[in-house]
Amino acid sequence: MKYYLTVLSLVFFMTSSAFSQEKVVKYKVSSGETINQIAQKFKVTPYDIYQLNPDARTGLVPNSVLLIPTKTGEAKKEVSETKTAVASGKEIIHEVQPKETFYSIEHKYGISDEALKAANPFLEKTGVQIGQKLVIPAKGSAPKAAAKPAKEKGPEKYVYHDVQPKETKFGIAKQYNMTVDELEKRNPDIVSNLPVGYRLTIKGTAPKTEAPVETAKAVESKKPAETSKKAVTYMEYQVKPKETFYSLGRVFHLSQDELVALNPSLSEGVKEGMVLKVPAGYIAPAPIVTAQIPDKPADSSVNKPVENTGGGIKIVDKVKSTENEDAEIVELTKKKGVERKKVVLLLPFNMAKVQSDTSGTANRIKNDKFLNMTLDFYAGAMMAIDSAKVLKLPIDVAIYDSQETKTTSNVVGLTPKLQDADAVIGPFYQTNAETTANMLRSYNVPVISPLSKDIANPIENLYQTIPSNDVIKNAVFDYMRSKNGNIVAVVDKKKESVINYIKQNQKGVAFASLTETGGLDVANLKSLLIPNRMNYVVMETGNTAMVKATIKALLDSQKTCQVQLVILEPNSTLDTDEISFDNLVKLKLMYPSVTRESDEQPVLIYEKQYRLKNKANPTTYATRGFDVTFDTMMRLSQGKTFQETADLMTTQQVDNKFQYYRKEDGGHANKGVYILYYDSDLTLKVAN
Repeated sequence: MKYYLTVLSLVFFMTSSAFSQEKVVKYKVSSGETINQIAQKFKVTPYDIYQLNPDARTGLVPNSVLLIPTKTGEAKKEVSETKTAVASGKEIIHEVQPKETFYSIEHKYGISDEALKAANPFLEKTGVQIGQKLVIPAKGSAPKAAAKPAKEKGPEKYVYHDVQPKETKFGIAKQYNMTVDELEKRNPDIVSNLPVGYRLTIKGTAPKTEAPVETAKAVESKKPAETSKKAVTYMEYQVKPKETFYSLGRVFHLSQDELVALNPSLSEGVKEGMVLKVPAGYIAPAPIVTAQIPDKPADSSVNKPVENTGGGIKIVDKVKSTENEDAEIVELTKKKGVERKKVVLLLPFNMAKVQSDTSGTANRIKNDKFLNMTLDFYAGAMMAIDSAKVLKLPIDVAIYDSQETKTTSNVVGLTPKLQDADAVIGPFYQTNAETTANMLRSYNVPVISPLSKDIANPIENLYQTIPSNDVIKNAVFDYMRSKNGNIVAVVDKKKESVINYIKQNQKGVAFASLTETGGLDVANLKSLLIPNRMNYVVMETGNTAMVKATIKALLDSQKTCQVQLVILEPNSTLDTDEISFDNLVKLKLMYPSVTRESDEQPVLIYEKQYRLKNKANPTTYATRGFDVTFDTMMRLSQGKTFQETADLMTTQQVDNKFQYYRKEDGGHANKGVYILYYDSDLTLKVAN
C-alpha cells in the first residue's frame, strides 16, 4: 500500500526558528508563520506582539524581525513553583503535548481538577499550554492549600482561545473548567455553530486595538522616519453571501472597529454586495506557483475558459499554442527520454449559458449552485496541477467545457481530443460519464467519474471514485469482524432498508428485540452482550427515546462488558441537546465515512495555501477536485498505466482515500472508506 500524503509535505514545506529569550526577544519570522503561532510559541497574546510591532498588522514578511515581549518574572515564578511541588518523590512531571486539555490530563492520571491546579498554581492564569511541565500529584494525596492570592488591581486578565479543527464546545468548556452555557454567554456568536479559527473569550474583555489602521492618505502624509517599511495599499472587495464581521476579520486580519473605520457604511451591518475598502496585502498573497492551465491549452471550442477569482468568475482569452511550440515540447521530452502523460478534465462550465445570461456573471454565480460546485472543483484541481508543476511531473493537462445537463453534453464532439489521453476526469453526471467511457472503451482510455454516487453500469474503463452506500456499510462491518467483535443491531421498525441490508448481507448479526409499542427491550439487549469480547452495537433509529434507552443500557453494561456504539450513516438526532455528547464519547461512537478530518501538517498546509490563493476556505468539492486530480497524476507518474496502478495501489490524499477494485459485473469502483470514532480526548480519530 502506498500513501502519497507525504509527497504533499515536499510541495508545501514550512520551517520555523526561535531565538533565545530576553526581556524583549528579537524573533525572525519564518515563511508561512502567523501571529497566533508566534504568540503561542512565546506564551503571549497577539495583542502584546502588535503593541511592539504595529507594522505586523499589515502582514508578516518572511525573514523580518519582530520584538517579542517576555515576562521573565512570571516564568521564573512558574519554574520555582514547579520545583517546590516536586517534594515526595511520588509525584511525576508531565510535559503537555499538542491537543491535551485539563480533562485529558486529569483523566490520564486519575486526578481531580482541584488537585492538578493545587500542584500547579500557575494554571489558573495560563491554562494548559504546549510544552509546560506539570506536577502530577500522587493519587490520594490531599490538595495543597494554595497561598491566598493578593488582590489584583484593574480588570480581569484577558484569556482567549482560538478554535482548532475537531474541537467541540464541550471539550473547550471542559478545558477551562466552565460549562457550555457559560462559554456561549461569553461568546454569543457560537450558539448556532463553532467555526474553526474563531477567537473565543474565556476570561476578561478583549483588548481594544490601540493602533487603528490608517488610511492611505494618512500614511502618505507621514514623514519617512514615521512611516512603516512598506506603505499600506488598499483595494476594493465585494461582500459575498453569508459573510460576517467575523469572516471578513479572518480574511483581512482586522477587527470589527478597524473595518468600520475604513468603511463607515459597515456601521449598519455587513450586507451582501457591499464594496469595501480593504488592505491589498491580505487579499492577494503569492500562491505556491502561478495558477494557469499548463503546457497544452484547452481546445479552441473553449476560446474563453472560466477562471476562479475567489469572489466570482472571470472570462479570459487564452492564447493557443502554435504547432512549433507543440513540436518543441515533443522534441524536449525525447531528448530527456521522458514519456509525457496527458490528463483531460471535462468540467461543466456551460460557457454558452454564462455568456448569454443577461442578468450578469455575478448574479449567475449567486444563483447557480451547479456552477459554484464546478468552480470549487476547478479551484481544487488547479491546486493539484500547480503541485504537479512543483514536482516536475511529466504530465500535460487539457481542460474542456463538457457543457453538461443531466441528460446531454458535448463529449461526442470532443472524442477526437480524448482518444490519446492517458486518463479523463469527468464528466460530472453519471449518464455523461458512462457515455464518455463507452466512446473511449476501444481506445482503452480510463474515464474517472469524480462526483457521482450512482451505481455505475458495467463498463470496463469506468472508475467510480465515490464509494457506494453498501460499500460504506460493508466497510464498518468488515472492520468489526476483523476485531472478532460481537455485533448486535438496534434498529427502528421504520428503518426497513437497514433491516433488509443487514439480513441479506451481514449474516450472524443479532437483532435486539423491540417492545409491542416499538420501544427497545433493554433486558434483551443486555442479554445479547458477551463478556470478555468487544461488543459493537449498531444503532439505527431517529427516535429520541430509543436513542436514550440504548445509550443508557450500554453505559450500564460497560461495568461488565466492552461496548462500543456504532452508526451506519449520519444521525441528526445525536446532534440535539437532548443527547449528551459526553455519553457518546464514553461509548466511543464509531461510524464509516468517505472523508476524514486530519490535522496532519501537509493537510493543514494545503488548506492554508488554498485560502491564500482563493481567499476562502476549501469546500468539500474543492478538496475533492484536488484529491481526484492529484491522485490521477501521481498514478500516471509511476511508470505504469492508470489501470495497472488501480489494481496495485491504495492512495490517501487530503480528505479522500482511493482503493479501486474490479466489480464482478465489470468496471471499477472505490472502496476507500475511513472508520472514524470519538476518542476520550474528544477528537475524531481513524480506527486502525
